Amino acid sequence: MTNTAPGVRPANPHFSSGPTSKRPGWSLQALTDAALGRSHRAKIGKAKLKRAIDLTREVLEVPADYRIGIVPASDTGAMEMAMWSMLGARPVTMLSWESFGEGWVTDVEKQLKLKDVTVIKAPYGELPDLSKVDSDTDIVFTWNGTTSGVRVPNANWIKADRKGLTFCDATSAAFAQPLDFAKLDVVTFSWQKALGGEAAHGMIILSPRAVERLESYKPAWPLPKIFRMTKGGKLIEGIFVGETINTPSMLCVEDYLDTLQWAKSAGGLKGLIARADANTKAVSDWLAISKWIAPLPADPAVRSNTSVCLKVVDAAIAKLPVEGQWDFVKAVAAKLEKGGIAYDIANHRDAPPGFRIWCGATVEKSDVEALTAWLDWAFAETKAAQLKAA
Repeated sequence: MTNTAPGVRPANPHFSSGPTSKRPGWSLQALTDAALGRSHRAKIGKAKLKRAIDLTREVLEVPADYRIGIVPASDTGAMEMAMWSMLGARPVTMLSWESFGEGWVTDVEKQLKLKDVTVIKAPYGELPDLSKVDSDTDIVFTWNGTTSGVRVPNANWIKADRKGLTFCDATSAAFAQPLDFAKLDVVTFSWQKALGGEAAHGMIILSPRAVERLESYKPAWPLPKIFRMTKGGKLIEGIFVGETINTPSMLCVEDYLDTLQWAKSAGGLKGLIARADANTKAVSDWLAISKWIAPLPADPAVRSNTSVCLKVVDAAIAKLPVEGQWDFVKAVAAKLEKGGIAYDIANHRDAPPGFRIWCGATVEKSDVEALTAWLDWAFAETKAAQLKAA
């Protein structure tokens, strides 16, 4: 039987989970107002950086008394800055269910070498038992596990009257999932995730309680310059009005501003969430009828609406050793990439073999729908070739 290629191709083949697709209609012409060749400390540079902070607050619906800063080194830099500056004041609970959360565990246990640490883990596709979390400890967690496709469904498991601080890596959740800021003290993300901005710049959002910790606690270890948020025991307020610690790319700043303006035109946070949900539903509708593939997370309540992670359940492929399953996944992904159908859709190297489709707001539902048909085609083609070779 001939496996006929679908007739409709995705107009945009960019389904990578980071950096993610640029916004619909994006072009370099949108960046012509960038303050290139100017100091970021000049009036025009500071104004653009302040505008980026203000628009972030508006689109993300960040409370007025929370500080927002632009910091170096993407989401990683923002999380490192927070943990190295504030952890150690009280016991800490680490939550891990995928590679990035596991990275924060390594930082705390092997780099900061904190002693009073509780680690609660779950395998890929599952969420840890959140009922075991002690809200009187500091808590470090990812809101959305980018490499597992598992997110926390809400923040109800965090006490409102907690004594500890919550450190939330929200880099693939911000702008696509509602963040309960009342339960979050430190929130970090990066421009290249949910809004498809350019890489290397991170964002850190601090609650009043986090600011109090910064001003009252001095860690036992020295802090590099790019981690320092206080001076003389007081918050460096300039960081949170656009006076960045190091030199930012004003071209990247312009791109972030352009994307934030698009986000407003798309209906703000509610509109962005609706777009991501619609994209994810397109995948779910396909999974309901396609027999060879399934969601990596078994529980629908914890499935991500951005980094949608899938596993191959076809009997012939699933019985292969892990290396063989990865070979099959890479062959399918390579076929789609060669045809210009989809780029970078294999699961993260630390995750189980399978596929990961970015379904955030900058992706169009029609492209997701087109991709699913091509995935069926590529699967059938690759499996047929494998059987013939055998």
